[in-house]
Amino acid sequence: MIIKHLGRVDYEPAWEAMQVFTAARTEDTPDEIWLLEHPPVYTLGQAGRPEHLLRNDAGIPLVKIDRGGQITYHGPGQLVVYLLLDLRRNHLKVRELVALMEQAVIDCLGDYGLAAERKEGAPGVYIDGAKIAALGLRVRNGCSYHGLALNVDVDLAPFTWINPCGYEGLKTIRMKDFGIGDTVQMVGDRLLARLQQLLPAVEVKAVAHD
Repeated sequence: MIIKHLGRVDYEPAWEAMQVFTAARTEDTPDEIWLLEHPPVYTLGQAGRPEHLLRNDAGIPLVKIDRGGQITYHGPGQLVVYLLLDLRRNHLKVRELVALMEQAVIDCLGDYGLAAERKEGAPGVYIDGAKIAALGLRVRNGCSYHGLALNVDVDLAPFTWINPCGYEGLKTIRMKDFGIGDTVQMVGDRLLARLQQLLPAVEVKAVAHD
């Protein structure tokens, strides 16, 4: 597996790169995990309804994309992890991968003393009913892309201008609210370790810093 720390990357080029990688991969292509941040952007999933964007005082771009789910926000201070995996080779079904991603976030937050949990029928990770991490995947020819977003020290105001993931009034929180001062990169390292513990037969072949 190849791990890439990409820094801050505009959303649309990253999305296009995921599509190109997934379309070109073969049975022998190593899986990759990308860790990054995005400049401010709203993304609207395949089933997304534009009316869930309630207002946009800051002129944040809205991008309609090919993952599942509704609308969400990405911005600096949010850890984004894209999982480009061959599900068949990893003996994973989509629901199993979603559960694995949620568990990795729960375990990572547990490392910081935070008690996080799932919510039935609402993918993501929550603390006391407030959402701290969002998930969204696309599977093409048995291979996944997109992934998860964990709020570390992100500006929460843009979340108040949407119905996050289509849920009216859903409160969104971040790790900073609990006194966690680690950077996005530090949290990324912890979350990556938790993902590697849960993914079947993971062997890191290379680490790339782009």
